[in-house]
Amino acid sequence: MWLKPEEILLKNAFKLWVTEKDNEYFVLQRRRGYGEGAGGLTGLLVGTLDAVLDSTSKVAPFRILHHTSDSQVYWSIACGVTKEEIVQHWDWLLQNIMRTLSVFDSSEDITSFVQGKIRGLIAEEGKTSHKLEDDPEKFREAYLRFENWFALPPEEKLVTYYACSYWKGKVPCQGWLYLSTNFLCFYSYLLGAEVKLVISWDEIWRLEKTSNVILTESIHVMAHGEDHYFSMLLHLNETFVIMEQLADYSIKRLFDKEAFEKERALSDPLQITKRGLEAHAKSEQFRTFFRLPKEENLLEVHESFLWVPFSHFNTLGKICLSENYLCFASQDGSQCHIIIPMREVVNVEKPDTSSRALTVYVRGKRALRFTEVRDYQRLATSIRSRCGISASPQHSASAEVIRGECQSLINHFEDNPDDVTLMVGQKDSSKAVSTEALMTVFHPQDVENLDPKMLKEKMKEQSWNIHFSEYGRGTSMFFTRKTRDLIVRGVPEALRGELWMLFSGAVNDMATHPGYYTELVEQSLGTSTLATDEIERDLHRSLPEHPAFQSDTGISALRRVLTAYAYRNPKIGYCQAMNILTSVLLLYAKEEEAFWLLVAVCERMLPDYFNRRIIGALVDQAVFEDLIRVNLPQLVENMTDLSLFSSVSLSWFLTLFISVLPIESAVNVVDCFFYDGIKAILQLGLAVLDYNMEALISCHDDAEAVTILNKFFDSVTNKDSPLPPTVQQAPVNNNDKSTRLNVDISELIRESYEKYGSIRSEDVESSRKRNRLFVIQTLEDTTKQNVIRVVSQEVKFTPAQLDELYNLFKRQLFLSCYWTMKSPALLHHDPSLAYLEQYQLGFQQFSVLFSLLEPWAFCTNKSTLSLWVFRLIDENQDGLVNFKEFCCALDNLYCGSFTNKLKFLFKLHLPPAFTGSPLHVQEEILPSFFATPGGSPHLSRRPDFDLPEDGVIKKSPERGRGKVDLQAYLKQWQNEILRKEETIKDLPRINQGQFIQFSKTLYNIFHGDPEEESLYRAVAHVTSLLLRMEEVGRRLQEPSSPAASSKPTLPDGEDQAPLTSKSSDTPSPQEVGPEVPGEDWSFSFEQVLASLLNEPEIVHFFDKHVDIQSKMTQAQVAQLKLTGNSK
Repeated sequence: MWLKPEEILLKNAFKLWVTEKDNEYFVLQRRRGYGEGAGGLTGLLVGTLDAVLDSTSKVAPFRILHHTSDSQVYWSIACGVTKEEIVQHWDWLLQNIMRTLSVFDSSEDITSFVQGKIRGLIAEEGKTSHKLEDDPEKFREAYLRFENWFALPPEEKLVTYYACSYWKGKVPCQGWLYLSTNFLCFYSYLLGAEVKLVISWDEIWRLEKTSNVILTESIHVMAHGEDHYFSMLLHLNETFVIMEQLADYSIKRLFDKEAFEKERALSDPLQITKRGLEAHAKSEQFRTFFRLPKEENLLEVHESFLWVPFSHFNTLGKICLSENYLCFASQDGSQCHIIIPMREVVNVEKPDTSSRALTVYVRGKRALRFTEVRDYQRLATSIRSRCGISASPQHSASAEVIRGECQSLINHFEDNPDDVTLMVGQKDSSKAVSTEALMTVFHPQDVENLDPKMLKEKMKEQSWNIHFSEYGRGTSMFFTRKTRDLIVRGVPEALRGELWMLFSGAVNDMATHPGYYTELVEQSLGTSTLATDEIERDLHRSLPEHPAFQSDTGISALRRVLTAYAYRNPKIGYCQAMNILTSVLLLYAKEEEAFWLLVAVCERMLPDYFNRRIIGALVDQAVFEDLIRVNLPQLVENMTDLSLFSSVSLSWFLTLFISVLPIESAVNVVDCFFYDGIKAILQLGLAVLDYNMEALISCHDDAEAVTILNKFFDSVTNKDSPLPPTVQQAPVNNNDKSTRLNVDISELIRESYEKYGSIRSEDVESSRKRNRLFVIQTLEDTTKQNVIRVVSQEVKFTPAQLDELYNLFKRQLFLSCYWTMKSPALLHHDPSLAYLEQYQLGFQQFSVLFSLLEPWAFCTNKSTLSLWVFRLIDENQDGLVNFKEFCCALDNLYCGSFTNKLKFLFKLHLPPAFTGSPLHVQEEILPSFFATPGGSPHLSRRPDFDLPEDGVIKKSPERGRGKVDLQAYLKQWQNEILRKEETIKDLPRINQGQFIQFSKTLYNIFHGDPEEESLYRAVAHVTSLLLRMEEVGRRLQEPSSPAASSKPTLPDGEDQAPLTSKSSDTPSPQEVGPEVPGEDWSFSFEQVLASLLNEPEIVHFFDKHVDIQSKMTQAQVAQLKLTGNSK
């Protein structure tokens, strides 16, 4: 065990220890009287002394000391009862500490680092995976340190913490790593030097485990273009998994809402715990392996043996129980696994208590016997409760016949292992629109045809029937290596639809949703959306050479399936490539089955493939690149740029090779995909590149490489296909057919499994998670660059300043989402919108950010000013401000001329920005907008700026169920193009109430400025001058009106009183004259501008340069704190 470092002076100690191993920094010693060479008088005395001492005084027989060459002081850091234990500690020091110590310059630094590391190990030693949360006192202490060191908002949830080393340059800093819901934090305080690091999970580009010469194993984090390394972790794998889960959670929640919406377990960021993350990860892995619906969660896991009839022995594995499924997988995962829907279970018995056995009876006289189940009684109770089976005597009487039959069947299996017969399970016959697969309708098999291809097809069917008799058929079939071997050899045409349904898990979806598809078809028929328009456009592009889609039968079925799915999932709606995939599904599956197969592919097997950004396909492209580097090093050496293969492979992933291979060959690929998932597609892609290795290496450019691959795909055939020539797709280039050798698809698939079958599905999923961060961040960076390119044409800020402003703008949006379960701001982000509209701020977020960046540092009433600015720049009046609108406002305030700045302030006091009475301005900052005069509802909002449940006002063509008015969009864009630049003459006049508020705003802006008093006097002088000018003008215009002349707005001798009183003291905004009812005088912008130009102090104030860079630097520090305080 590791010990708290204590000082030992060996020079004055007795010779009680023998050195076993030593090096420059550590010594491993054995106490005399133990182990080899224990004889002798000294050893006898020491052994006797240790024997008579009580347990609290005994000394461990082995220990490790730390020392440096220039010191006589040794430090005890570890001890052990056995040699194996102390050697394990010694090896850990050699592997993790020794290389690190060489970077230190002084002995003091080395000793300080070792002591800090050992203390960190002690804090974690013996800690279970749940100890931090199960030990409230220690976790509370850590949470208090977390709060004190990082000053994050109190809502931030600490998930867990670890002792580790953070590499700052070439020197490691020993400290603590804190992982919270939204942040990765590190703190170290060593020898007076404090190191503090805070990184948002949504800012991370790379997260991976690495190793190098100095660091044997560490965690690499890349954010903001900087690399961070964390090492010396006692539980490195556990730490990495938690970090990966938190990063994935943040990315899905903030960037990829479509994938996050169904994550009910993680919907509330305030309830995220380490245990919850671990349970969620296990459930996700469970669903992926067994192809179960997303609603299923792993509830119980039991280790047991399962009697496997076809192998005649018990295989060790794990029982996994969810809400609606009982699953079993052998230890290696590939030997066999089985999925039993709870709806198929008819009874559960515990026949043998001594062997802790459990027998599950399913429909079709099937029985599964589990033995050596540690908690078999609990498992039996759980299965019964989920199946609705009662253990009462009444039920036992009704189930007597079933038990008798199943027990006799089990006895038959055990007594006659060579005569295993498993009955075929019952199938659900849910009503569908079309009850036949298109291949059956258009190409019925000729039973009298005895040509070689048909004979081979019959032999395949016979092989599968034998397999069914041994391993079962339907939902309770055993999946084994033999099943995969049959898949690789090819699935018979007659069984293809059934097996696709089984392997994909779609059979369970259809069985649990009877009549669902028919209802969807009825509801979606006649709807007109953007999705239906795109579907109609692509219907006749789907396998146009196939007779099934040259008739109304096939086209109508395809239309119904695609329209029903777009209606079911409007966020995906319809995307290109879905039509090609669905066409092939309809050839071999009934219409309703094809629908559920499409659901399985889009929502489980190929997540995030079929959306506007095809994130899933881009992620798998990155995974494919990684596999190329590992498995095809010769290709990598000769082609340094692998982006070509990423581009070419996009269609491979999106259409499962259907778009590049002839249909009779592509269906064999689809067979493997439904059994092995994306792993089968990746393997085949590697096999294709391997087959064309020499040609690809010798090609001169990308175009030649693409030509080589296209010619190869044209040469792929299926020599065993029973399809007639009218259906098979002939190669495109027939001229050079004689010079090109054909490749059989079965041989190509077999080769892919032989060479690359060792690729594990778990490794693929891990690579997906790792690359997903980078892909999404790359897409986000592309969005940022496009936005900056557009905005830079409108403002004077440099690209670097715009980049920093964009980061602040985006971070402000995310900060408002960090601690809220259903933040309205999350609804603002829609990746399908135009670049400028993807990130938009509501008033609350805008107010915080504007207060940090506005140039008038001492301005009072900032919230009121923020509200007016927000209303002014919200050009489309939807209650949201995009980055361009935000930057144009700042550009006016920072880089604009005196006239432009004044015009901006002038417009703030006109509708729609200023809408209230100057005596009730404070009421405008209430958390709800109100309609402007004239009934314009453009800022009518709910309290706290909550949005409607269905989101914000749409600004782009909707992908869901609403019809898009494209003409309105075209007209809007035309108006924006033809819009003339506003001149000062176009501005309306400012009335009395607005002018008084304008004067108050100037007072507020000048507050705190060194020239505050002179600026106040200048404003008072300008106000007085304007009032006099207006009074003279009114008298000149109305010479015959005694009423007007006898009732001046501000009489002579008193007009300056409210504006210039106490000129020696600092005036206040309230000293501006009160509103006089019944008057309608007003000023034009030219009058205000001309008057202010005569005041050098005011002109100098607005022309004075304000450094926005320093403002942005301060905002980065204050943004998080200010957001937390505003909540």
